[in-house]
Amino acid sequence: MIDVDAGGVVEFTQALVRIPSTNDPARGRSERPAAELVEARMREWGWEPVVYEAAPGRPNVVAVVEGGGGPGPTLMFEGHTDVVTEGDLSTWTVDPFGGEIRDGRLWGRGSADMKSGLAATLYATRALQLAGPFPGRIKVCALADEEGLMLGAHHFVSQGLTADVDGAIVAEPEAGEICAVAKGALRLRVDLTGRMAHGAMPQHGRNPIQAAGTLLVALRSLQEELQARHPAHEHLGEVYVTPTVLRAGSEEQVNVIPAVASLFVDVRTIPGVEHQDLADRVAALAAADGITADGISAQVSVLVDRPPVEVPVTDPVVAALAAAHRTVTGEEPVYGGVPGSTDGTVLTHWGGIPSVVYGPGGKWIAHQADEYVEVEEIVRCTRVFAEAARRFLSGELR
Repeated sequence: MIDVDAGGVVEFTQALVRIPSTNDPARGRSERPAAELVEARMREWGWEPVVYEAAPGRPNVVAVVEGGGGPGPTLMFEGHTDVVTEGDLSTWTVDPFGGEIRDGRLWGRGSADMKSGLAATLYATRALQLAGPFPGRIKVCALADEEGLMLGAHHFVSQGLTADVDGAIVAEPEAGEICAVAKGALRLRVDLTGRMAHGAMPQHGRNPIQAAGTLLVALRSLQEELQARHPAHEHLGEVYVTPTVLRAGSEEQVNVIPAVASLFVDVRTIPGVEHQDLADRVAALAAADGITADGISAQVSVLVDRPPVEVPVTDPVVAALAAAHRTVTGEEPVYGGVPGSTDGTVLTHWGGIPSVVYGPGGKWIAHQADEYVEVEEIVRCTRVFAEAARRFLSGELR
């Protein structure tokens, strides 16, 4: 088994967690300090990282580590440097950016999602490099904005940086599961426009809120229809059509019928559900007579389109990871699915490379107060990543 720097990867995770790398310009926060720490560690090891500005002040850091063992494939390790807000501090029992280790756990925002995974990819690559020559190369990537619009991953793809990649391991927290499938996300905005009027004289207006109510009922029926047509996926569950925001009127003027009501819908899909068809279906529902007959107009906009991912478990990057998990842990791999979307969605759908998600941390702990990761799991995943890289690059998939 490849020897890894167990103390180093844990300490580096702590250092990353202590950086509040939320995207919050109002508080002077961004991913940049975390990206700079990653870049500095890479340079300490003699790597030559390249920094790309995915957006102003939001860098991607990419290093290519040649194996020195002759021709071979290219493996990509991917992690993101941004974290979600810590939220209400009163809900935390630890400092969210303290990186404290207590009871065998490393605590703090981003400890699981996903600074421990990012650290593990760096230290796994370094371990394999120190172990001796290997064929091919590893592209180690710390990308920006996974928690937002995935600007970092989209920029990575747009720069052609996936062209030479044969497989990617995304180090998101999955509690030891190997996730080669991920749910899709389609986010829609529906603007319903009527006519403003006095609440005492509704006959002179066109109320878009009532139209929104009709549409909400129709969306519930659409979800039931989709679930009947597409049975629950083994790892991803059901299709969901979830209204999440309804915005109209003003509480300061409850005697006014507003001119516009906006409805936001978060659709989560499974393989087999076509996003364009689904968006067209919602547009048709919004334009139906029951909504527009009273002089209401409807406009549907696609805000986010991330199709579901389904990579065969026989793909070399998945097979190598499964074999590594078996070797390091002595246990048979458990296959699962990503309940949301990750940068892997962008890498696979737009970048054209197979991706698999696996990393330290509980599957449901992300974005919660008192986020933590088991220290032992950080080290174990680092060992699995190093062994997975060795197997993928050498073609030893069993």
